[in-house]
Amino acid sequence: MRYLWMDEYLLNKRSVTKDLQPVWNWVRYHIGGKMFAALCLDRENQPYYITLKVDPAEGEFLRSQYPDIVAGYYCDKRNWISVKPDGAVPDALLESLLDNAYRLMLSSFSKKRQREILKLSCCGTDCESCPWFTNKCTGCNACQGKVFHAPPSKPCPIYNCAVQKHRYLSCGECEHLPCQIWKDVRDPQFSQQDFDASIFQRISQLKEIFGASVPKP
Repeated sequence: MRYLWMDEYLLNKRSVTKDLQPVWNWVRYHIGGKMFAALCLDRENQPYYITLKVDPAEGEFLRSQYPDIVAGYYCDKRNWISVKPDGAVPDALLESLLDNAYRLMLSSFSKKRQREILKLSCCGTDCESCPWFTNKCTGCNACQGKVFHAPPSKPCPIYNCAVQKHRYLSCGECEHLPCQIWKDVRDPQFSQQDFDASIFQRISQLKEIFGASVPKP
C-alpha cells in the first residue's frame, strides 16, 4: 500500500477512534461512534480497498475521473467510494477526501452533539485541558456558555454570539474570526503575546476540524 501515512493521519484528527471488525477484516475509523473511513484487508491482512464517506455528487465525479476510485465496496454506492491502495490517486487528493469524510460524518450529528464529541467549546478551547475544568467550570458545552468568568446567569459573549445568536457550530463558521468579541473577553492576566498565542492555538484547532483560516500570532 502506498498510503502508509493514512493511519497516523486519521488518528491525529480530533476524537477519532479505530477498531478492527474481525468478520469483515476491516480497520474502521470512527467519529462519535460512526465509521467514516475503513481500510479493507484481505485474508493475508493486505489492504485491497480504502473505503470512505463522500458527497454523492463528488463521488460520481471522482469515479468518472480516476480508474482507481470505484463505488463503495459493500457500502451504499451513492454515499461511499473505495480507493485502490496501490493505485494512482494522488496523496493530496486522498488526504482531502479523508478530511471531507471526517467532516461529513461529524455533520450528521446535531451541533450540540458535535461539540460534545469534539470536546471543544465554540471558540476552540479544549475545556478538559483548562485548569478550571471540574473546579469552577463544567465546560462551555455542559453549562451552555455560562462559564465562571461570564456575567452572572449569562453566557460568555462568544458563546452567545456564535451559538445562541447565529446558531453556528463554532466560531470556525464565522468569516470575522477572530472578531472584536474575542478581543473584548481577553483574560487580563494574559500578556499580549500570550493572548495572541491563545488565539492562534484555538483557531488552529477549529481549522483542523472546520477549515477556518488561521491568522499568524
